[in-house]
Amino acid sequence: MSNNDAANGTTVLFVTGMSGAGRTSVANVLEDDGWYVSDNVPVSLIAQLVEMVRTSEVGAQRIAMVVRAGDVGFSDRVAELRRDLEDGGADTSMIFVDASDDVLVRRFEQVRRRHPLQGSGTLGEGIAAEREILQPVAAVADKVIDTSNLSATRLRSIVENVFPSAAGRRLTIAVQSFGFKYGLPIDCDLVADVRFLPNPYWIPELREHNGRDAAVRDYVLGQADAEEFLDRYVDLVGIVARGYLREGKGYMTLGVGCTGGKHRSVAMSEALARRLREQIDSGGSPVYDVEVTHRDLGRE
Repeated sequence: MSNNDAANGTTVLFVTGMSGAGRTSVANVLEDDGWYVSDNVPVSLIAQLVEMVRTSEVGAQRIAMVVRAGDVGFSDRVAELRRDLEDGGADTSMIFVDASDDVLVRRFEQVRRRHPLQGSGTLGEGIAAEREILQPVAAVADKVIDTSNLSATRLRSIVENVFPSAAGRRLTIAVQSFGFKYGLPIDCDLVADVRFLPNPYWIPELREHNGRDAAVRDYVLGQADAEEFLDRYVDLVGIVARGYLREGKGYMTLGVGCTGGKHRSVAMSEALARRLREQIDSGGSPVYDVEVTHRDLGRE
């Protein structure tokens, strides 16, 4: 690696293992937890890629490389690469993902794919060839995960416990206002209907304004039950959010709708987002990452 000392402070995690055992699933967990993940990079290019990622605008310090078995000598090349990275100041570790041969055969048959090392032989021969190449790698892995009997949720929990996020896992919440007259958003997990509030459209001096303007915002939030609705809805989101995180889902979309998507839904979406951002954990850190968009604001 050129400029070896440039890797100082970087953590490089190798994800390898048997084809069909769940390397991609592990990579997805890591990506959700903030790692920069690159899949199927040749071993000879990893050092350069690590340097590029670390020094680019991405600026990632936690980099995961999904490495697939090559030919005989693969384990020696991986070991040499780890030594080079560590000599340059990087911390390295390795997850090896495995499963029984019977399970691997069943998974390949279910997806109707050939094993990458099968060649002109049988599926079993391909699995055996890969296992022989990877045996020395498995022997030096920091963590071996056997996925033969693991659910996706359990696999996520294991990976997160071994390599926890530096900032802790947070749910990303997208709050989107919309107008029912233009149809329901197709990607919402929860939908709130705020048409129970009086419509500022019928107030002449408010009609041409929208829910981000102070006059409309104050009018909407000043209505009976508006504040209580927000209080209770934040509590509801908290219950659902805890379940989402337990099940490995890191993203939630909340739809907030009124008739045209201009007044009530916009004001309530902004207020809901503010309250969600104010939620903090016992350590004083935010519980959610919150984004707000207004789908139908600006429509005639």
